[in-house]
Amino acid sequence: MKVRSITLFAPTIPTTEETLAPLAAFGQMGRTALEGAGYTVQTVRLATPPWPTSYMDPAEAVTAARWLDQQAPAAGIDYISLGPVVATQHSNENAIAASSAILAATERVFCSVLYAEMGQGINIKAVRAVAKVIEANARLESNGFGNLRFAALANVGPGSPFFPAAYAVPQATPAVALALESADLAVQAYAGAATLEEAMQRLRMSLEEIARGLVTVIEPLAAAQGVAFLGLDFSLAPFPDAEHSGAGAIESLGAAPFGAMGTLAAAALTTQVLQSADYPRCGFSGLMLPVLEDSVLAARAGEGSYNLHSLLLYSAVCGTGLDTVPLPGDISADALAAILLDVAALAVRLDKPLTARLMPIPGKRAGEVTTFDFPFFANSAILDPLAPRGGALLAGERLPLRSRA
Repeated sequence: MKVRSITLFAPTIPTTEETLAPLAAFGQMGRTALEGAGYTVQTVRLATPPWPTSYMDPAEAVTAARWLDQQAPAAGIDYISLGPVVATQHSNENAIAASSAILAATERVFCSVLYAEMGQGINIKAVRAVAKVIEANARLESNGFGNLRFAALANVGPGSPFFPAAYAVPQATPAVALALESADLAVQAYAGAATLEEAMQRLRMSLEEIARGLVTVIEPLAAAQGVAFLGLDFSLAPFPDAEHSGAGAIESLGAAPFGAMGTLAAAALTTQVLQSADYPRCGFSGLMLPVLEDSVLAARAGEGSYNLHSLLLYSAVCGTGLDTVPLPGDISADALAAILLDVAALAVRLDKPLTARLMPIPGKRAGEVTTFDFPFFANSAILDPLAPRGGALLAGERLPLRSRA
């Protein structure tokens, strides 16, 4: 287990060294304290409130993002999440389109759009605008890497420490949460377990033991500095090798290959443990299945044991939605919009947070393999999105879905 991120939540978007310095200082205190206690800390990250609440002009948001991007290394901050454009009631298409300009102007800044929310239905105009942004982001780099720093958010609230979904509450107290790279805990817990009860108990005990240690370090430090501690997100984030694969853990329970019958049950049980164990939870706290970040998921994509529909099905009972999903470079805006619509439908009907981080790969077709040279990615076959053939689904302004409750 590693600390993927000490995520700091800023009450406003920092625009001066004086407003950035206290947050940066606490980030370094947290890193020093956790590393001193024996934990590996990969990054310190900063999440801001939604940028349109402070910068109604997209050009100002680009300027602010560029300034944060330049200041971050000296401040000891590895990445910044500029809070989302909130487009649940109004599509705010100029602000949505500015996401690509923000990414093009920076190297460390992530951004997002919140396009569906409980009580608001799904804004179809925003869905279509987000699809166009994903198309534009795919052209920012020759390998489609630009969409790594962009996500579409459905029913996602503030306070999640994982990027790109992280954002803060405007004018609230500065806060901190920990995002944990912890898929290895499930791999270890499930290996050799004779029964489901034994496997689940092993994972629960491991989570609770590690959580106690982390909380003992970070909670009193936050209290002493006047920073709210939001909790831990054990979403079983993977690293692309067999020892850190959430999909590999699922296979060790007997749902092998990943995608076979039983996969849904194993994913649901794993998420149940994550959400019932005794520790201060925040964010998604559910099984994470990012295709390009999990070596087993990447391998099974090439074997055809699951598809895009499978991942959506598992999202109904587990974690973050569709994450780092490689798609054909020539995928249409309508096909992207249809995927986003399905993610939002699950999020709204089930009242759960889901994200879509979709990555069209220029020049690649379904079934071909990505060629990323990035230590946090495992190259995968491109998934077939099965594009829609038209109709009224994307023709309106709002999809009036409500929670099934």
